[in-house]
Amino acid sequence: MGFLLALLERLLFFVEYISGGGSFPKPLLPQEERHYTELMQKGDESARNILIEHNLRLVAHIAKKYGNESNFDDLVSIGTIGLIKGINTFNPEKNARLTAYIARCIENEILMSMRSNKRRASEISLDETIGCDGEGNNMTLSDTLAVEGADVEEEVSFKLDTIKLRAAIESELTPSEQQIIRWRYGLDNGRRKTQQEVSEHLGISRSYVSRIEKKAINKLKKSFD
Repeated sequence: MGFLLALLERLLFFVEYISGGGSFPKPLLPQEERHYTELMQKGDESARNILIEHNLRLVAHIAKKYGNESNFDDLVSIGTIGLIKGINTFNPEKNARLTAYIARCIENEILMSMRSNKRRASEISLDETIGCDGEGNNMTLSDTLAVEGADVEEEVSFKLDTIKLRAAIESELTPSEQQIIRWRYGLDNGRRKTQQEVSEHLGISRSYVSRIEKKAINKLKKSFD
């Protein structure tokens, strides 16, 4: 249940950021990153949360790389899932620096979502060069689709948490809240709607959609707390 709670907390933080016009926490210094990573490895949950929150700016940076103003908020929410997966599966004995590892996890999550979106699938070439790896070799989109060191147990846990989340949506949210959460996070068909798309469909303002979304996520978080 830890992954699900962390995800809901980060989504709540993100919705507050979007609606309030705030800024993400600044990145940690290298020595701070090592310090909190060591604490996290010892089971310190607060250190884990600090690592997640202070890397949200990295999520936003990568989201800008693959998206635009119309889908930026959606890509950040998708990338946040990749961030949490990366934090959960990071092993300092096997992986490089934390930032490099989670950056690939974030990109992986965003690219998999883009592939599943039929509307954009034709625009993506898996052979497209997107940069270089640590050894200077060219990297393509297909290279990013498998994250080294991915924990199978973590993936299974994520799927189980998704089932629990669907059940909580049915029992804890009002019909309007359910609909907005399903549209925003693509729970019905994998197609995520932006806040602007939801507002236009329902005939309400984007800020009102943001408030409903924030309230719904907060309800879900409290139910799992």
